[in-house]
Amino acid sequence: MEHVIHSPGPRRKARASLSNASGRFDLTREPVDDGWTQEVPPEVIPAEIRLEQARSVISYNRSPDLPFDRSVNPYRGCEHGCIYCFARPSHAYLGLSPGLDFETRLIARPNVAEVLRQELSKPRYRVATLAMGTNTDPYQPCERDYGLARACLEVLRDFNHPVAIVTKGSLIERDIDILAEMAAKGLARVGISVTTLDPDLSRRMEPRAPTPARRLAVINRLSQAGIPVRLMTSPIVPGLTDHELEALLAAGAEAGADAASWIMLRLPREVSVLWQDWLAEHEPHRAAKVMARLREMHGGRDYDPRWGQRMRGEGEYAGMIGRRFDAACKRLGLDRSSSALRSDLFRRPIQPGDQMALF
Repeated sequence: MEHVIHSPGPRRKARASLSNASGRFDLTREPVDDGWTQEVPPEVIPAEIRLEQARSVISYNRSPDLPFDRSVNPYRGCEHGCIYCFARPSHAYLGLSPGLDFETRLIARPNVAEVLRQELSKPRYRVATLAMGTNTDPYQPCERDYGLARACLEVLRDFNHPVAIVTKGSLIERDIDILAEMAAKGLARVGISVTTLDPDLSRRMEPRAPTPARRLAVINRLSQAGIPVRLMTSPIVPGLTDHELEALLAAGAEAGADAASWIMLRLPREVSVLWQDWLAEHEPHRAAKVMARLREMHGGRDYDPRWGQRMRGEGEYAGMIGRRFDAACKRLGLDRSSSALRSDLFRRPIQPGDQMALF
């Protein structure tokens, strides 16, 4: 049975979660008022960063739904706090809540670049595109202090290793120098997620992410620097953001995106309860419609985790979204296939102590 601790008093500023539900591997936590607590709970919860020394950093997957088989994540948890984030359940493996803990109790891996260099240097390593930002955003606010995403990019540049980045963070502009150099060799591309053009909805749904207009500006800056950018209209929320699909694609194309993609809202594990709490608080008149559409696409369930179904669902509504997306992309020139990133340039740079070849 899942126990939920709802935040007492007013909603936390700039935080999307309304509760701190116990994780699947955590001890059950229930609020108890023993009469001793006199302090008013803080309205603003600061982010707490804990450091973790990583032993390995490249994660491999065999999912047929994903266009990559390996990824690296410098951080665990994400201060952007998007309420719909499918990565929230991963915090439960740390004994932390997928709710407020996911947004406020973060983990940085300061040796991530060093370990990445070691793993790429192994003789048995075989190169393929490495993804960044597949679980939590590498350009969330704490990257400004730790610089771990940039450190990883520096390693990948040294190895001529292809990389695909997904982010909402405007801090990626800081690394245009590296990304432009890699893109000129066919080694880098970026996906920018824009869920809605409505700044108020974005602020409530993605409280610490850059505004939609700011993300479109990022697309423009990257594309002007020669870096291929994909507009990711994800997730599409039925009954809430689906009417914006064509406008989102048009805005992305105008900003300079050369491709686009979409994924339907996913509610795995604890995300479903968190999302429905958010709906009840922020969009009570639309809550029933949103959940009815989602269940219609997943055989009556909040979420269907089967490969081939989990990303987009099935049925008439999902098919309609797909047709609208395809038609708009064709009209806007966003239907071109992205060129595959190059793997033939990969090389292991000479390390201190290595014996140099004579020829």
